[in-house]
Amino acid sequence: MIFKVYYQESAKEVPVREKTQTIYVEGVSERDVRTKLKNRPFNIEFVTAVDGEFLEYEKQNEDYKVLEIE
Repeated sequence: MIFKVYYQESAKEVPVREKTQTIYVEGVSERDVRTKLKNRPFNIEFVTAVDGEFLEYEKQNEDYKVLEIE
């Protein structure tokens, strides 16, 4: 399953909505995705599953790339 992760680059700074970035990560659950990203210096704001028509829409974005982290 593909998850869309909204995050800030630095966990040490106060979150600012305009600096929110997104990445796509393959995982089996939200917990799995958070575990895979725990060694990165991200401040994860929100993780949501992406499927169906929403996934097809996201694939049209030129920045769409799925991270396959083990």
